[in-house]
Amino acid sequence: MPDTEVRTAIDALRADFRARLAAATTDRDLDALDAAFLSRKNGSVTALLKQVGTVPPDERREFGRLVNAFKTEIESAIEEKRGAVAATRRPAGAIDPTLGSRPIPIGRIHPLMRVRQEVEDIFARMGYEILEGPEVEDDYHNFEALNMPPDHPARDMQDTLYLGVPIAGGTWGAHRGRVPEAQVRAATLLRTHTSAMQIRYMKTFPPPIRLIVPGRVYRRDQLDLSHTPMFQQFEGLVVGRGITLADLKGTFEAMLRDLFGDVRVRLRPSFFPYTEPSAEVDISCQSCGGSGCGTCKHTGWLEILGSGMVHPAVFEAVGYDPDEVTGFAFGMGMERVAMLKYGVDDIRLFYENDLRFLEQFPL
Repeated sequence: MPDTEVRTAIDALRADFRARLAAATTDRDLDALDAAFLSRKNGSVTALLKQVGTVPPDERREFGRLVNAFKTEIESAIEEKRGAVAATRRPAGAIDPTLGSRPIPIGRIHPLMRVRQEVEDIFARMGYEILEGPEVEDDYHNFEALNMPPDHPARDMQDTLYLGVPIAGGTWGAHRGRVPEAQVRAATLLRTHTSAMQIRYMKTFPPPIRLIVPGRVYRRDQLDLSHTPMFQQFEGLVVGRGITLADLKGTFEAMLRDLFGDVRVRLRPSFFPYTEPSAEVDISCQSCGGSGCGTCKHTGWLEILGSGMVHPAVFEAVGYDPDEVTGFAFGMGMERVAMLKYGVDDIRLFYENDLRFLEQFPL
């Protein structure tokens, strides 16, 4: 191959190489360029070197010098470009200050906590005290003092979770003070209602009393659409002179209309061992306005809470004179309120922490 032909071939390859080198911006581009020109099998420069055998002996030295010089030029150019690419590469973990900020997800109040806050606000405006009590209780405060001795059939209404080993009690206090040591007993069960705190409070403070006790309670229920072994409720107590059933109904009308809007309220006779008389409280169905639908089972009414006038035996257990004071007590499940208020038909949704469900509620 004459010298001029070699130079022409190299110049053509050089022009092609420089154009492709200018367009290369990544290590991958440079690897492809290296393979295209210097690969042992298919490289363009390698193909030139393989032609050395066809060159006349007196021209081989010059031929080899030109091709090897071009090869060195390519290697140097690729290495230099690699350095330039590396210099512009962002370090691992680097932050680009020119990027816009990521949106921060906004947290929401859980629907059960929202209901609890609404209930507490309603009763706080009425002048009620808000208490909390222990979730592990003793048999006396959870049952006996509430007119449910060991053989009372009402205990079957609440399938209790008992502890394998009793826990030594502590000094659980009410909002305005500590429970006397005489009330401290070994805890033997998970409370089935928050009424136990009402007993502790009455044994510590004299009437008049207006309080609610919200919190978690536990029963041996199977998990299904409307039941769960742990749920939340609040129970209330009002004690004083001249408290009547009319006070009970008026309180519920004010509270339930504040929670659900313009609803009608009715009382139905029922039975609870710690109240006499006892009443279930219903509200008119919001779905049909009381005309009857599938939600209310075509009755026009939805059961919302249980209540009644405090049984004299409960007053005697805490040292109150039932001839001097009267009162009413009530209890309502937070989940029940939330299901009716927000149209939720499966209680399990409240505890699955599915963001698709929780994000449907207002901020």
